[in-house]
Amino acid sequence: MYRNSCESIIPHQMRKIKPTRRSVSGHYAFKGNKSIAFESTLERDFLIRNEFFANVIDIIPQPVVISFVKNGRTYPYTPDFLVYYSQGNQSKVLKPTLVEVKPRSELRQHWNDWRSKFRHAYRLAKSQGWEFKIYDESRIRDQVLENIRFLERYKRMQFSLETSLLVKQAITDLGNTSLKEFLNFYKSDATSSIWHLVATKQLDCNIQKPLNQNTHLWMPVNE
Repeated sequence: MYRNSCESIIPHQMRKIKPTRRSVSGHYAFKGNKSIAFESTLERDFLIRNEFFANVIDIIPQPVVISFVKNGRTYPYTPDFLVYYSQGNQSKVLKPTLVEVKPRSELRQHWNDWRSKFRHAYRLAKSQGWEFKIYDESRIRDQVLENIRFLERYKRMQFSLETSLLVKQAITDLGNTSLKEFLNFYKSDATSSIWHLVATKQLDCNIQKPLNQNTHLWMPVNE
């Protein structure tokens, strides 16, 4: 529990998520290492989106309970997630991020009631060297998530090691090249194997743009 800005806290799941009729709850297998609880489809999509990025190394659900006073009464507030990042070769340090996930309609409807607890979350995050961010549909259900869902169908496909090595060597030789240029150069339809390699992080691309024949591909930079 958050008490004052001078204390360092060790985040862990503070509240168990129980099934509810109002929304979809459950657990998401995050990177095959842990099960993360969620209590809405928007929270689930937030986890799916963040799992794709290699620099997201851990997500803690319901990480802290923040006590705050409003109109003379003390209330508890538990943000949804705390996201940790690896730094690797990043030029900018990525601070852990305390996250609240809410539909835009609810934020608009309850903003006057909720802004006090969000302000306390911001202060807590700052005191711990974190950031605090609010995510609605526009920051979760975007082109990135659409691409991730597209790649899911290729993730579990099976290709021979020889095929994967040949494609990766070709991308290495060509450098930054589009899928269309690759297929034209090698006169071979390796589309499915290429999307499989992107889905399994063996090839890289700009995941923020639509995935199609014009998508540029390159070998990932090891962090």
